[in-house]
Amino acid sequence: MATRERNERKFPFWEELSNGGRRYWKERPGVVFGAQRIVKFVDASEVTLRIVQEVYDGAGNLIESHQKYPVDSGHLYHETE
Repeated sequence: MATRERNERKFPFWEELSNGGRRYWKERPGVVFGAQRIVKFVDASEVTLRIVQEVYDGAGNLIESHQKYPVDSGHLYHETE
């Protein structure tokens, strides 16, 4: 199990959630365009609840998300205007 200190080292951004847990994330530029964000949700004991990969276009719009944990749910495409 990851500790708060380890999560803070691995994920440079985080926010406190109302349930006492945290939402951690890290970003990296896309290979061709946009950006990718890995988001990790943990409870107050730092137990991982969910990990999601988000893909953004060059304008910063979410175009795809992919839940990786606890169950790999595959890609979910988002409509952009």
